[in-house]
Amino acid sequence: MADSTSNGRTAGRIGAAALLILALVFGLGGATIDYAFASDPLGPRVFPVVLASALAVLALLYWRSPGVAETFPRGSHLLRTLAVPSLVLLSALLLDPAGFPVSVFVLTAGVAWIFGAPPRLALLSGAGHALLWWVVFVRLLSVYLPVGWLFA
Repeated sequence: MADSTSNGRTAGRIGAAALLILALVFGLGGATIDYAFASDPLGPRVFPVVLASALAVLALLYWRSPGVAETFPRGSHLLRTLAVPSLVLLSALLLDPAGFPVSVFVLTAGVAWIFGAPPRLALLSGAGHALLWWVVFVRLLSVYLPVGWLFA
């Protein structure tokens, strides 16, 4: 639900601050890319730094006039809102030891369950996504992906 009160503006400014921090971290990370040589005179640092600069400008504009923003979720909505980035983090942490298929399975099955899919369908969708992306990346595109302890 959109909220144009001071509570809603505060939520918008917190979002703008989060975007500004993300822009700074992304820009600093991009500025420290090491490369020995490049055929491009600008090098690989330019693209992330330009994107971070654009994001920082937009974050500052949004900070100045946040307009109508969504209110902070409460109760079960807050729990579901925090569960999705937690699943992304868990999936990233599982990628190396457990492998790509397990990581994608956990992420997609968990997100499906969070958004209201019945557990059986969430598990099936997680397995289907893991298989689909494994075939696409490994078989069709010949991209190396970690198999992890389960499939090693």
